[in-house]
Amino acid sequence: MKTRLLSLLRLYVYWLVVFVLQKPLFMAWYAGMYRGRGPLDWLSVAWHGLPLDFSLAGYLTIVPTLLMVISVWTRHRLLDTLMRVWMALGALLVVLAFLVNLGLYEYWGFPLDSTPLFYFLSSPREAFASVSVWYVVLAAVAWVALSTLVYLGAQWAVGTHWLHRVGSRRIVTTLVLLLALCVLVIPIRGGITVSTMNTGKAYFSDDQRLNHAAVNPLFSVMESLSHQEDFGSQYRFFEPAKANRLFAELSRKGSGKTTKLLKTNRPDIYIVILESFSSKLMASLGGEKDVAENLDRFGQEGVLFTHFYANSFRTDRGLVSILSGFPAQPTTSLMKYPRKTAHLPSITSELRKVGYGAKYYYGGDADFTNMRSYLVSQGFNEIISDVDFPVSDRFSKWGVPDHLVFERLLADLRADHSNKPMLRVIQTSSSHEPFDVPYQRLQDERLNAFAYTDDCVGRLVDSLRQMPNWEKSLVILVPDHLGCYPRNISNLVPEHYEIPLIMVGGAVAEPRRVDVIGSQHDLAATLLAQLGIDHQQFTFSKDMLDETAPHFAFFTVPDAFGFVTTENRIIFDNKAERVVWDDGGKNVNLEKGKAYLQKLYDQINELR
Repeated sequence: MKTRLLSLLRLYVYWLVVFVLQKPLFMAWYAGMYRGRGPLDWLSVAWHGLPLDFSLAGYLTIVPTLLMVISVWTRHRLLDTLMRVWMALGALLVVLAFLVNLGLYEYWGFPLDSTPLFYFLSSPREAFASVSVWYVVLAAVAWVALSTLVYLGAQWAVGTHWLHRVGSRRIVTTLVLLLALCVLVIPIRGGITVSTMNTGKAYFSDDQRLNHAAVNPLFSVMESLSHQEDFGSQYRFFEPAKANRLFAELSRKGSGKTTKLLKTNRPDIYIVILESFSSKLMASLGGEKDVAENLDRFGQEGVLFTHFYANSFRTDRGLVSILSGFPAQPTTSLMKYPRKTAHLPSITSELRKVGYGAKYYYGGDADFTNMRSYLVSQGFNEIISDVDFPVSDRFSKWGVPDHLVFERLLADLRADHSNKPMLRVIQTSSSHEPFDVPYQRLQDERLNAFAYTDDCVGRLVDSLRQMPNWEKSLVILVPDHLGCYPRNISNLVPEHYEIPLIMVGGAVAEPRRVDVIGSQHDLAATLLAQLGIDHQQFTFSKDMLDETAPHFAFFTVPDAFGFVTTENRIIFDNKAERVVWDDGGKNVNLEKGKAYLQKLYDQINELR
């Protein structure tokens, strides 16, 4: 009995040591980010991360405890094999989570969750498109080497004596080991109170980077996976009556009277979804000069929305926001659930009802993140993706570079002699890591990639200008999210979500700047209102050009939300359970944002 208990104790402490060591390694890897932080901060990170470490160490010790209970009654060598397999699996998962968190944090700015798993399972090639082959090889070597080291340590901790004969005290030993199993539930659960263990337990500082360093990455993944389906129980900030009352004011549609921007109610519509573009790339919005020259030009020629916000941080979230008028979520991607997205309204389905034909153009893998199932359910009767181009054209890490995708669109337009109004959605991909674009104008590779896509957009619009249907053409330029520029911008500042929205084309009546606040999910109602099409079924989308509609922006990131009005911009961290950004309103938008998020998850729960 004593031998087995000591083995379990050593194993539990061993996993704790592994998890504690991860934290200074993480901070050392990002030394520049933690420059100026003293020993007390490093110790605080380790100390406040212990609750999650205690919990995960408990999870990893449960199976060995059960095997030891069984070993009291039989000493079959299969038990030793199972123990070794469990140690190996634990080592592989612990090291993998640590390495992936180490690699992605620079780009995402939040602790690892289940998102990479979703991307990998939907399309491994696209998931690794941002990194080089050598990076993947070195990461794989590091994974194997470190996992082997961790595995050997776990084997040492368990030892070889736990299979020894117990003698006549089998029942007592069994009861003691079962008691040990019950005791493990306490750190796993986080105590004996109603509250259970969650990543928020590691949050202790106003500096989110310290909080993120304290989070155990494998625990974070497990928690994220466990919160994918129970939408109706998440974000219960208020009693239903109060949430409904607050949301009713935020979701009202206004008078229905819109400011007309267009000369026709049935234009040909081209929605160009720009990969990772930010307002900071446009000189006309106070950003970089000489980068998005064409976007600046079209902002002057057409309608420029100056206070427009992305809903989230990834393309799959952005697409649903843009095309379905449905806000992004902080704990999941709705594209994971085809049975739910099939019941969403969309710009496409509404336009098809009035005679539009719809096609989607993308140079990458249309199955990445379940994109194809979403697009088909929304009414796109033809999807052009990488497999529809010659192999010789797929020389970018993300598939076909943007200029060839635009050329395919133009070729199709020249060959199309139908008289139906058309919707064409074009999703770009080249302004994304690793920035391997067939273009060289700027020294900075990131800015050069954006300049390349901007050049492609300029050529597209200028080509459309030469076509007979230009006078009834509406080109909508909208990013999917902000990406790699500005560099190292935090997820928890409002500027991370500031993107341009531009409407240009012969169908636009006159140049205009629109200064009202809005989000990506407002595009659906705004566009349909311009076309005289009812948009009541878009619960969350509002016409930004209706003066009597509420004007605000809402955005999410794991695990936080932002709410922006002219009076107040706030960001609330759900893990830390506190406001981490407030620039002028003493949290006047906090209840609005909470009610909006609560009703968003109610709506997701009702989708079947």
